[in-house]
Amino acid sequence: MSTVPASDEAIEEARQLRDEFQRFLREYEFGMREVETKISILRDEFLYNHAYNPIEHLKSRLKSPDSIVEKVARKGIEPDFDTIRREITDIAGVRVTCSFVTDVYRLFDLFTRQDDVTVRVVKDYIANPKPNGYRSLHVIAEVPVFLSTGPVPVPVEVQFRTIAMDFWASLEHKIHYKFDGRVPGHLVQSLTDAADAAGELDQRMERLHREAHESGHRVLEA
Repeated sequence: MSTVPASDEAIEEARQLRDEFQRFLREYEFGMREVETKISILRDEFLYNHAYNPIEHLKSRLKSPDSIVEKVARKGIEPDFDTIRREITDIAGVRVTCSFVTDVYRLFDLFTRQDDVTVRVVKDYIANPKPNGYRSLHVIAEVPVFLSTGPVPVPVEVQFRTIAMDFWASLEHKIHYKFDGRVPGHLVQSLTDAADAAGELDQRMERLHREAHESGHRVLEA
């Protein structure tokens, strides 16, 4: 079966679309790096001033073109860059894994109070966990990216969570992937129970940390 070769005009149009998509994603990559830098500076300042690191892990990810196209289709939005920029706010993501819940809220507050950070949406799944037990603090933060053509506001989804929350979310994701989203009921209940246990562990570790800190102060003062 013969195929009709693409015209030079069609090939050039495809190249232009690819280049435009790459430029579009590059803005989000730069926005993600801006957020990473801001969080890293806060971490380094804590280490320098308090000899304490509130961050265990810092991870970032950029959605692939295929993931963006899939989400556009799922949401039923127009497949143009202006609409995608307005409707899809998690193209760039940064995950901040902290030691304790107090660190989560402290870093969130320090990050969102910066003058060039605009908070668009906050979802506190720590205070109000999802029905399946998921816990995390999400914020869509808009940061300026300064290009040669001028500043561009870029939304970045930043997730703040503890080690226990991150471990649970990772396990839950693997189980859902294994069963293609159709997880048996008994495993769903077990995951919910495990989320409650992770929450209790966070509270216990927070108390231990506070008691150890207070005991250390009393020893120094004695």
